[in-house]
Amino acid sequence: MKHLHVIKQTDADFFGRQPVWKVLLRVAPPVMLAQLIQALYNVVDSFFVGRFSGDGLTALSVIYPIQLIITALAVGMGVGVNTQMSRLYAKGRAVAADRTGGTGIVLAVGMWAVFAAVSALIMRPFASVSAESQQAVEYAVTYGTICCVGSIGVFFESVFTKIHQARGNMVLPMIAQIAGALVNIVLDPVFIFGLWGCPRVGVAGAAWATVLGQITAAVITGIRGFRRPPAVRKMGKYAKRIFLLGYPSILMQALYTVYIVALNFILAGFSDAAVTVLGLYYKMQSFFFIPLFGLQTCIVPVLSYNYTRGSYARVRGVMNDSYLISWLFMFVGIACFEFLPHQLISVFSSDPQVFAVGETAFRIIGASFLPAVFSLILPVFFQAIGKAVPSALLSLTRQVFCLIPLFWGFSCIGLDYAWIAFPVSEVITGTIGMILYLCEVRRWKRAGSAQQPPAVPPGIPSVPQQGAA
Repeated sequence: MKHLHVIKQTDADFFGRQPVWKVLLRVAPPVMLAQLIQALYNVVDSFFVGRFSGDGLTALSVIYPIQLIITALAVGMGVGVNTQMSRLYAKGRAVAADRTGGTGIVLAVGMWAVFAAVSALIMRPFASVSAESQQAVEYAVTYGTICCVGSIGVFFESVFTKIHQARGNMVLPMIAQIAGALVNIVLDPVFIFGLWGCPRVGVAGAAWATVLGQITAAVITGIRGFRRPPAVRKMGKYAKRIFLLGYPSILMQALYTVYIVALNFILAGFSDAAVTVLGLYYKMQSFFFIPLFGLQTCIVPVLSYNYTRGSYARVRGVMNDSYLISWLFMFVGIACFEFLPHQLISVFSSDPQVFAVGETAFRIIGASFLPAVFSLILPVFFQAIGKAVPSALLSLTRQVFCLIPLFWGFSCIGLDYAWIAFPVSEVITGTIGMILYLCEVRRWKRAGSAQQPPAVPPGIPSVPQQGAA
């Protein structure tokens, strides 16, 4: 597929005509590589900060949920832009698609401004109830404030990336992520330890390195990614559509944050080491879940395109191939968490308490990786076909209705038992999701392959026709 300023019909139809495996192999690797590079941000920060201070490492675990909120808002809005643009391209409405992208850019600025202001106000109270050590609290306030106020790069990069992906361009976002990560990797030790004549600023240096890396990625994705927004009087229609399509992703990511905060509160009742272990788990998990997270990203435009065209068999093919690819990679994660927990933890910490808690936790949580394939991919499926309710239901079930109560209940028995909540929650959510998915498939069969689904799912307002500004 050529990456052109205007998508030709033959380019857009790549999602609809090529074999499913070929689409995924062409689209997914750049996205997965970008996800890998993105995961390096927190991991690299943790690696260098862990060598600077143990309290600093705890501080990064405390702030991790807030960083997830940034991701939730930015990525969720980007997903809304991506999904709507893919549908409009499938209908040949390129101008309306571009106006959707322009609206997303305006929304990015507004969401960043609100988030930066709110996070600056709540940072100290949040850190104070999330850690025992006063030094860890101070480090958390410093690191969190810089990352949140400086998060404008995250919001811009997310929208620009989704605009490129909706047009079939997965390469430029990948290049941007690589460049941003390299900036972060190089600047982390320079700022933290004061190399090459720079002042030694410690944990604050890790935050500044992260912010500058994110801004670098935003600038690169802005190349050919910027779109002119529609007239102010018409922007509301585009914005409403973006939020309706993107809020399930925002909800899913936000709930991810909620349950990590809740789990941190529960673990803080045991020790700072337990809080640190949870943070280290999510940092290591991000590497092994890259195929799954990458597929979550790249199958949205493929599913949306084919569902809009009534190609139900291709939709099922994308889902089946996504399961298979994810399972193959999940086995690698299971093997590492079951047999190499000590080695994984030692990358970041040498604290005996962290090892004592973490080795047991990693082995138990590793059992959740296979059922997680269903509980993470199925909400994305329902989101892509415009059915927000089942998508939100699955996210709520996984992260609120199941994990938090189960984690608290098992923790009453003992810390080692609390981790059992992870595999149990994934099994319950995956089972519910598969039942809902099979019901949707049976509905397609009853309707018949010749029956076209609504071009725009019920409840979503129409977008002005091509040519409207």
